Amino acid sequence: MLFTSEQVSNGHPDKICDQISDAIVTDCLQNDRNSRVAVECLIKDYDITIAGEITSGHTPDFNDLARCVLAGIGLPHVEAYKVRTLISKQSPDIALGVDQQGAGDQGMMFGYATNETREMLPMPFVLATAALVRLNDASHPILLPDAKSQVTYDYKRKRIETFLISTQHRGEATLDDVRNIVENVMQDTAKAYALNTDFKALVNPTGRFVIGSSFADSGVTGRKIIADTYGGMCRHGGGAFSGKDPTKVDRSGAYMARKVAKDVVRAGYAKRCEVQLAYAIGVVEPVSISVDCFGTGRMPQSDIVRWIQKRYDLTPTGIISFLRLSEVDYNDVSSYGHFWRPQMPWEQ
Repeated sequence: MLFTSEQVSNGHPDKICDQISDAIVTDCLQNDRNSRVAVECLIKDYDITIAGEITSGHTPDFNDLARCVLAGIGLPHVEAYKVRTLISKQSPDIALGVDQQGAGDQGMMFGYATNETREMLPMPFVLATAALVRLNDASHPILLPDAKSQVTYDYKRKRIETFLISTQHRGEATLDDVRNIVENVMQDTAKAYALNTDFKALVNPTGRFVIGSSFADSGVTGRKIIADTYGGMCRHGGGAFSGKDPTKVDRSGAYMARKVAKDVVRAGYAKRCEVQLAYAIGVVEPVSISVDCFGTGRMPQSDIVRWIQKRYDLTPTGIISFLRLSEVDYNDVSSYGHFWRPQMPWEQ
């Protein structure tokens, strides 16, 4: 079976927006743990619009936060960006339910884990992500921040079929220059996972990628939810993570579902596990918990659900406390995926 997953770099326009949104969330929480934040960002060329709701004892410096993100990515001329804000306070109707420890919205969240990689993530997604992290860490002077990767993996033969990376580069660089750098990254990534290196390699298939980031495309917070999670291998509830404080179950529920799925696999109850949690606005307990082990379970799925119910506090307040979500630096997860860094509490 062939399966393909993709990842995008921190210089991708959508990811720029995710990083700005999460910089705002983190800044608010670091100054007021009771902050309520739901902010989205839009970027096009040098124009940035930040919109949403913030109720906090702290007032973020939106200009400084945005420009710090841009500089950290390696984008030039950060002072040229213009930041517009459209911010109001959280609706008191929503606050009423959250303040009573209920969920801040309705929705369903999915978590997934598999024993096929040490990260407990699908192999093609791990490869696509690891390659871009490696490429970014190399900081090669002819490459620029915007990049995308895609890996097609043959699960039956356990080998990489196609490895694709498109990366922005300086105008003076030739395709051969870029190809030499990128193909070495592909090879090193494959070797790190003891996989074949005779895959089909595609590097900048259009031949040229000089204009990138917000000057090639607009960016919006929350448009890369599959790159944020499991590369399409499991279902997704549809809610984005970035820009939301942990009272929003789109974020906290998804983190907890990942933690639970990992614990199910680590306990030996299944080789693959998908956990769904569902919530109703203002209601404390989840309205449903379900598990799918894709035929790999070593016990009935109903027993696994009962094990989950006895073991975990799945209320929003319980999740925030258990995973210490008011203390997390969300800048650490706003690019290259939310579910592989071992220091994050939901990965432990």
